[in-house]
Amino acid sequence: MSDLVRLTAVTKVYQEGGTGALGGVTLEVEEGEFAAVMGPSGSGKSTLLNVVAGLDRPTSGSVVVADTDLGRLGEARLARFRRERIGFIFQFFHLLPNLTVLENVLIPAQLASRPRAGARARQLLARLGIDGVADRYPAKLSGGQQQRAAIARALVNEPPLLLADEPTGALDSRSGEQVLDLLEELHRGGQTILLVTHDAKLATRHAARVISLTDGRVVDDTRLESADRSPGEVVRIRPEGVAK
Repeated sequence: MSDLVRLTAVTKVYQEGGTGALGGVTLEVEEGEFAAVMGPSGSGKSTLLNVVAGLDRPTSGSVVVADTDLGRLGEARLARFRRERIGFIFQFFHLLPNLTVLENVLIPAQLASRPRAGARARQLLARLGIDGVADRYPAKLSGGQQQRAAIARALVNEPPLLLADEPTGALDSRSGEQVLDLLEELHRGGQTILLVTHDAKLATRHAARVISLTDGRVVDDTRLESADRSPGEVVRIRPEGVAK
């Protein structure tokens, strides 16, 4: 498989000296992988995801997604690339309260001028088990239903890369497991997923690879065996504490 995401010596330095900076991250994510990024608060997990999404520009280094060097794109082209090639799931859903579930899901398609996306949106809602609430407003949904709607919205433009920043953080444990089950199902269907989570159990149960950050650096990168592995059985991609 080819690399869908490639970061080379990426740094991110904040002027105010805040936490979450990156200190020379080199990392590849292959097409079709389900990788989880873990680390303590302020380790740079969300910054890494934002850099991959083009929401943050790195201070130095290069970010290549789907053979496109994001550093070579101006803001307008970067926004267009992000709409078409990257789906983003947020912790707190970010559904617009005055729009129905279906209308929320269709927002990226409308921005990308895809007038016939309605059928795909309804198909996604059915696949995610919430087609029965397509005409309801977010306030009438449970947290798990709102996150499923957000997943459908992230997938409506068929992006090759799906980014998820703590997608279970605002959910109870049962709803969180259901959302991770859905992501794992999407991965089995070929979707590439990069997930940020603080929950080690969720990461190792669902993702096929776990990348650990500390102080903005990759300190461990472990690929888990297939679903029939014995508990705890892993294959280390690189020695602990050594970036690729």
